[in-house]
Amino acid sequence: MGKLPAQLISKDVIVGYDLADDAGVFRLRDDVALVQTVDFFTPVVDDPMVYGRVAAINSLNDIYAMGAVPLTALSIVCYPQKDDLNVLAEILHGGQLAMNEAGVVILGGHSIDDAEIKIGYAVTGIVDPARVITNAQAQPGDTLILTKPIGTGAISTGIKHSLASAVAMEAAMRVMTTSAALASEEMQKAGAHACTDITGFGLLGHAYEMARASNITLIIEAAKVPLLPDVLELIAKGMLTRGDKNNREYVGETVKIEEHVSREMQSALFDPQTAGGLLISIERSKAENLAGRIAGSVIIGEVQAQSNYLIQVV
Repeated sequence: MGKLPAQLISKDVIVGYDLADDAGVFRLRDDVALVQTVDFFTPVVDDPMVYGRVAAINSLNDIYAMGAVPLTALSIVCYPQKDDLNVLAEILHGGQLAMNEAGVVILGGHSIDDAEIKIGYAVTGIVDPARVITNAQAQPGDTLILTKPIGTGAISTGIKHSLASAVAMEAAMRVMTTSAALASEEMQKAGAHACTDITGFGLLGHAYEMARASNITLIIEAAKVPLLPDVLELIAKGMLTRGDKNNREYVGETVKIEEHVSREMQSALFDPQTAGGLLISIERSKAENLAGRIAGSVIIGEVQAQSNYLIQVV
């Protein structure tokens, strides 16, 4: 971004790209703001219908992380023209079902001939400008809640190498096809201070963005971070994506990890997620109640005043 010219400044931009939040927010009126996001990726599962559903859920969750309501979507399709178009139809069918279940209308999209399949969506939603939840308002004394276990990257890599167990695959599919809509609704009711969804940068990458945007330090207890089945075993067998290296470079020296945290667990914390959970920062007195209202949620740490590191994994 450093080489781009200065962008048009608008007083109606509530959330731009400067703080690496999950979606952009633009004020239309005093009581309505537009929320926009886009995401697409290569297949993470073999089943076309499930792949389409995961792609839709992954995109929708960016809107939910902002406390917004998704309304419309445009499909993004990169697909080899010589391949079976019936498979593409199944992928888009899975995505459409997920979007329609969320009350979202797919207005159209764009496709190109590409040797590598990539599917995703640009999603538009709305939110009250006074109720936007960003990654920049975490406060010292807050508690951190993670709404889904991590490890989908390692399991997806294990699937490609025929090393993932049926139990691990089923658990990963369940996580990736679970919408963040309910979690979003509950965190809004509870008065969450900040939120981000955990996707390509992994838990520590997105936590880093929250800590940097909020000017605080996050304390994450490694032993409390929920993992999908067999994740550490798969990582020990080398089932890592390029994201392990890239995400470590992304956070740089801003993260301190205690020596007792195993190498496998460290990689799990950096593991890129697809349609991962929400990381929510909320007042300590409200945390247990909120976690109890969102299935699968776990308290994994707390927020402290900024210190020498943006994140400390203990």
